[in-house]
Amino acid sequence: MIKKVNHIAVFVADLDASMRFWVDALGLELSHKEHVASQAVDVAFLPVGDSKIELLQPTDSESGVARYLEKRGPGMHHICFEVDDLEAALARLTKADVQLINETPVTGSDGRKFAFIHPKSANGVLVELYELVTV
Repeated sequence: MIKKVNHIAVFVADLDASMRFWVDALGLELSHKEHVASQAVDVAFLPVGDSKIELLQPTDSESGVARYLEKRGPGMHHICFEVDDLEAALARLTKADVQLINETPVTGSDGRKFAFIHPKSANGVLVELYELVTV
């Protein structure tokens, strides 16, 4: 079911200031940055082997990311696992009585499919499942 850890998302208040730890001190390389208007975030991508760290900074003080940061502060937000077949994974989890945030896959602007598992079912960890779509 799970192929690999695709990414670990970390919410930050300031991408540039955060780079002092992740890039300058820890030595990770910045592959690129993106603005994701639909989520109101700027994202910095830091590859680590076949996975990556994604640093997310809100761009709108009314966004979900901004509200999360205000309530809980910066830190790890979720872990994302890449799966071969997202629909099959969700069916398996539903059968196992796992509480899902997304009962059906969501399709992102880049064509990828994803869904989130509620932290109540994952020992307090928000888990994202991610299926790459090849065209």
